[in-house]
Amino acid sequence: MARWVEPMGLLHGRGAFAAVRASAALPLDGGNAAFSLVRLIENGETLGIIPAVETPEDWQEAVLALTQPPAPFAGLPEPATLGRPLVMGVLNVTPDSFSDGGRHLDPRAALVAAHAMLEAGADMLDIGGESTRPGAQPVDPQTEIARILPAIRELSKDAPVSVDTRHAATMRAALDAGAEVVNDVTALRHDPEALSVVAEAGCPVILMHMPGTDPRTMQAGADYADVALEATEFLAARIAACEAAGIPRHRVAVDPGIGFGKTMEHNLDLLDRLPLLLGLGCPVVVGASRKRFIGTLSGTPEPSDRLAGSLGVAVAAAARGATMLRVHDVAETVAALRLWRAAASGAPPG
Repeated sequence: MARWVEPMGLLHGRGAFAAVRASAALPLDGGNAAFSLVRLIENGETLGIIPAVETPEDWQEAVLALTQPPAPFAGLPEPATLGRPLVMGVLNVTPDSFSDGGRHLDPRAALVAAHAMLEAGADMLDIGGESTRPGAQPVDPQTEIARILPAIRELSKDAPVSVDTRHAATMRAALDAGAEVVNDVTALRHDPEALSVVAEAGCPVILMHMPGTDPRTMQAGADYADVALEATEFLAARIAACEAAGIPRHRVAVDPGIGFGKTMEHNLDLLDRLPLLLGLGCPVVVGASRKRFIGTLSGTPEPSDRLAGSLGVAVAAAARGATMLRVHDVAETVAALRLWRAAASGAPPG
């Protein structure tokens, strides 16, 4: 019997603290938000939406789990202590990235961009050598490794680095070069050796929801009865696969896969119902920066012009419990999150 609890009626800042003190809401994810309602879901059906503090006894364990923060991820600060989600800066060392058109393929340009992101407040860098945009052509691991290793070797001296790859050979080479985290858009399904590489390395991993394992065909799988619930159940199954392979849950983060085998409506639904993923007990990573649906909604066909829309989505994800935001525009995102937190709390950042 599959049971899920979806936090609803979210509150922030003073309102959240007041509601928790008045026993009218429960703290969300150990942070500065609270939830006053819960949707009870069993076998895909909504049983009801009720006050969070009136949850039936046999559902209380699942509800209380939503009040606890996930384990710290990859040795990074906890978002509750920062007052904002963690920020992961994107560094695409590719000739065909949808967002930067290959500006960072040259190693020197990549290092300059990466150091600028770190100075702007990035908590981690995510380095990838294969484009995974819809319809992107695959890259063999040897080419991918040659692209990313110079940047990883240098940047891992200064900051935590994750490698964005679906190839086990690339994971192994990147970890040997200093990367600390594996970020796999296929949730360790594309390469049969990926699970064992991560398990043997003892490194943290980010599992993303995507239909299939090939970016060229993923949009054909954008068919869901309930995208938020199906993404959550998929990720639960992948966490179980990791645990069976010797990767403990406390080393796993999850990503709903905004834009990966999703329509605009699916992306918006996932963002709105992001708190459902908190029931997995893992940090939640959201990578929506400059995605196509932002361009469609904001009327900005060029990815580089989607800053305003990306910031709006980043704040919306933060308000719904995201632990980490994967972004291209680090300085602007950090500033937007500081202002959002200040407005929500009624006080300037400490």
